Amino acid sequence: MLQNLRLASRTWTFVKSAVIVATVAVGLLARPAAAVHEPIVTPLLTKELANIPGKEVLMLTVVYPPGGADPVHRHDAHGFIYVLEGSIVMGVKGGKEVTLTPGQTFYEGPNDIHTVGRNASTTKPAKFLVVLVKNRGVPALLPVK
Repeated sequence: MLQNLRLASRTWTFVKSAVIVATVAVGLLARPAAAVHEPIVTPLLTKELANIPGKEVLMLTVVYPPGGADPVHRHDAHGFIYVLEGSIVMGVKGGKEVTLTPGQTFYEGPNDIHTVGRNASTTKPAKFLVVLVKNRGVPALLPVK
């Protein structure tokens, strides 16, 4: 009888441990994958353009982690992109995708829909500078439905 109780106790301990491990594993797997690959955006400067009423310049850096990408969006702004590190793939609706490396540039107009924006690498981050000439007070990124 005592031996059966010890075996039952060990079995119960094993079951509890297995449940805890399974719960942790499910919690980790349930985390959205996109959160791992979301771009890191760092605003650097916002400056009202006194000689162009209603307009401002927004300067920021974007870091795409390995495998990182943007959702389809637009800016309602003139966007000037300059690659600092790594390699990125950019494209707008109706245009060809281009792969850019450090020192290369890309332009998006206020009517462009940015259909492709991603890190070309799945192992190294990519960093680029963005300068937007936009309407004052309007969000820099507008989702496209």
